[in-house]
Amino acid sequence: QVQLVESGGGLVQAGGSLRLSCAASGSIFSIKVMGWYRQAPGKQRESVAAITSGGSTNYADSVKGRFTISGDNAKNTVYLQMNSLKPEDTAVYYCNAADYVRDYWGQGIQVTVSS
Repeated sequence: QVQLVESGGGLVQAGGSLRLSCAASGSIFSIKVMGWYRQAPGKQRESVAAITSGGSTNYADSVKGRFTISGDNAKNTVYLQMNSLKPEDTAVYYCNAADYVRDYWGQGIQVTVSS
């Protein structure tokens, strides 16, 4: 089992920045990929960014050049640095971890970008 706890969300004006953190605990040795997803009201959950255990990253086209995902192995934490935020980035953001068997999810954290 893997437990994920997100932090760092909140309200920010357009053009501002936020950094989300996701602390992992439990059977973290089994994790192959960690990432962030988001779900806006009335929309499907979508992948935002991911990082593999080897350090490879990928991003949704809508956030490339603005968001950066990174990991701190010593702290078992993954970060999502979000710059140049837009109102359309408003959503509940979820941390995700995947091993060979299943996905694990955090409880979600609200990010609201005002225009």
